[in-house]
Amino acid sequence: MNDVVSSMMISSGLLPTGSLLDSLIQISNEVGSMEKFPFIHTRNVSSMIRRIKLLSSLFEEIQETNTPLPPSSILCFTELFSVITRVKVLIQECKDGSSLWGLIQLEFISNQFYVLVKEMGRALDILPLSWLNITADIREQVELLQKQTKRAELLIDPRELQRREKLLQVMANNSLQNKKNKGFIDFGKVEEILSSIGLKTQSDYDGEISKLEAEAQNQAGTGGLIVVSNINNLISLVSYSKSMIFRKGENNRDEEDCKPLSIFLSCNKIHDSSSSSQSMSLTPNIPDEFRCPISLDLMRDPVIVSSGHTYDRNSIAQWINSGHHTCPKSGQRLIHTALIPNYALKSLVHQWCYENNVPVNEPTTSLSEGNNNSKKNTNDKAIDHISASKAASDAVKMTAEFLVGKLATGSADIQRQAAYELRLLAKTGMDNRRVIAEVGAIPFLVTLLGSQDSRIQEHAVTALFNLSIYDNNKILIMSAGAVDNIVQVLESGKTMEARENAAATIFSLSMVDDCKVQIGASPRAIQALVGLLKEGTPIGKRDAATALFNLAVYNPNKASIVKAGAVTLLVELLMDDKAGITDDALAVLAVLLGCSQGLEEIRNSRALVPLLIDLLRFGSVKGKENSITLLLGLCKEEGELVARRLLANPRSVPSLQSLAADGSLRARRKADALLRLLNRCCSQPHHSV
Repeated sequence: MNDVVSSMMISSGLLPTGSLLDSLIQISNEVGSMEKFPFIHTRNVSSMIRRIKLLSSLFEEIQETNTPLPPSSILCFTELFSVITRVKVLIQECKDGSSLWGLIQLEFISNQFYVLVKEMGRALDILPLSWLNITADIREQVELLQKQTKRAELLIDPRELQRREKLLQVMANNSLQNKKNKGFIDFGKVEEILSSIGLKTQSDYDGEISKLEAEAQNQAGTGGLIVVSNINNLISLVSYSKSMIFRKGENNRDEEDCKPLSIFLSCNKIHDSSSSSQSMSLTPNIPDEFRCPISLDLMRDPVIVSSGHTYDRNSIAQWINSGHHTCPKSGQRLIHTALIPNYALKSLVHQWCYENNVPVNEPTTSLSEGNNNSKKNTNDKAIDHISASKAASDAVKMTAEFLVGKLATGSADIQRQAAYELRLLAKTGMDNRRVIAEVGAIPFLVTLLGSQDSRIQEHAVTALFNLSIYDNNKILIMSAGAVDNIVQVLESGKTMEARENAAATIFSLSMVDDCKVQIGASPRAIQALVGLLKEGTPIGKRDAATALFNLAVYNPNKASIVKAGAVTLLVELLMDDKAGITDDALAVLAVLLGCSQGLEEIRNSRALVPLLIDLLRFGSVKGKENSITLLLGLCKEEGELVARRLLANPRSVPSLQSLAADGSLRARRKADALLRLLNRCCSQPHHSV
C-alpha cells in the first residue's frame, strides 16, 4: 500500500511534505513556548496550547518516520497549519491587546477560540490515522484529541464573567439619570477590578491607556461610533482612576474615594478628538442609504454579498476575515464569500460627494483618519479576504483534481484509495463539496457505483451522499443519471453499509421537489427502500423510512409506497421495540393516510389502534402528534367503528385529555378535535357503548 501511496504522491504534483511538516513543527513550538499568559481568557489560552503541544508530538514523529503521506493527510495538515497560525495570532492579540477591552469582549473572543477548536476537530476528521506510521501512544493521543474537539463547548470563565459584571456596574454609573448613585463611582471597587486583570502599577495603567487608544483607532473604521464611544469611556475611566489611585497626597483619600463620573466623561478622548468634533460638524449629513451598516461611515466602495445586502468593501472584508460566515444585517448564512461591486450605488455616492464637496477617497470623520500608509495597508489587507481562505480553497481544489484523475485512470487499488479520500474530503464543509463537484468528480463516482469491488462501491456511494448535502450538487447528481445506479446499490449492494448510504443519498436528494418526482418515477426505487425497511439494520431501517417519508410528500408517490407493502412493515416496526424507528414509522403512516389506498391499508390493520393509544401515553412529542393524526384521520373516515374502539379502551380518553392540557400546540389542537368527535359519538344513543 505504501508503494501505491508513493506513486500517487509523485504524480500529484504536490510539494514535498517535509517543508509543510517543518512549518507545522515550528509554528507549534512557537505556540507551545508562549509564556506569560494574558490575564484574560487564561483557560482558553492554556487549553489551546495544550492541544497544540499534543499535535506537535504527532508532527515530529511523522517527520522522523520520513514516509509519504496520503493526500487527505496533506490537506489535514494544511488546514491545521492555518488553524494553528490563527491560534498564535489570537493568543498574541490577547497578550498584547487591552485587558479591559478583552473583558468587555469576553463572549466574542471566547467564541473565536471555540471556532478554532471546532475547525481543528474538522481537520482531524479527515486525518486517516490508520495510514500513518506512528506509535500507538501518539495514535491514542490524537484519537483522544479528536473526541475532545468534538465534545468541546464554548468556554467562558465564570470568574471573568463576574469581573466583567462588576466593571459594567461601574460603567453604568455614567448615566446621570441614575438617581440612586447620582453618577458617583467607588474607586476602591475600580482598583480591585483593574488589579484582578493585571493593572497594579502606574506603568500598567499607562500601558492599558495606550492599548485602548490603539484599539479605538482600529475600531474607528469598522466598529461604528458606539463601539469607539465605549472604548473612549474606558480610556477616561482608566485615566481618571490612575490619577486618583496613584496621587501623591493621601490625606483626603477617604473624602475623595467617590468622585462624580461627569468629571471625566468628556476628557481623555483619543487623539485629535477636538478636531474630530469640528470636522464632524462641518461634514454634510450622510444619507442613511449611503452608510455602511457595519461602520456607519460613507460607503465609498460598496459591494454586495450573497444575502443581497450592501456593505463597504473594507468593513465586510474584515468581518469575513475575522471568521464570520453570516450576513451582519440579516444573520443569514453566506453561501459564498465573493464581494460583487455595486456600481449603481457607487455612482450615486460619488455624485453625492461631488455635490457636497466631500473627498471621494478620504474618510468623512477623523474617527476613520490615519496616515496614507496605514490606509493603504488596511485596503491591501481587506481586498476580498483572499489570503488564508483562498489558499485553503486552492489546496482542496488541487487535491480534488488529483483524486478525480485517479478515479478516471487508476487501477482498482488506486480507485479504491481515491474514492476513500474523496469520501473523507466531502465530509467536511460546504466549500469542499462545491469544489469536488466543480472538478468533475460526480460522473466518475456514479460510474463506480457499479464496481464489483465492495469497498470502491461503498466509498463511492458514501462520497455521493456527502456531496449531496450541498444543494447545488443534488441537481448535478440527478443530471448525471445517478438514480438507477443508486437504486441498484440499494437493492443489491455488496455491503449493508453501502445499501444504507444509498438510502441516505435518496433521502438527501428527495429534499428537492423535482427529485421527488424523478425518484418516484423509477420503477424500482420505492420497492428497494421498502426492502431495506424489512432487511436493514436499525440505521438502515431509519434511512429507508426517512427517504420514504420525503418521497410520500409528493402525492402520486403515496400509492406506489402502499403498493410496495410499506404499511404492513411499518405497523410491524411499531411493535418491534428493538427497531428503534417508532417516530419515523408513525410519520410515514400519517402521510400515507392522505391517499385512499393508504387509508384502506391502515384501516385494515387491527393491531394499530391499540398501539396508537399506548403511544399517546408513552411516545415522544412527535410520536404523540402523529398518533393523534392517525387516530383523528381514522375516526373521520370510519367514524363509529374506530370511535367505539377508542371509547372501549379505558386509557384513551384520559390520555387525550392529558395531551389537550399539556401537549405540544399541534397535539393539543388535534386532541381537542378528537375529543369533540368522541363526545358527539357518545351523545348519540345508537353510538353508545
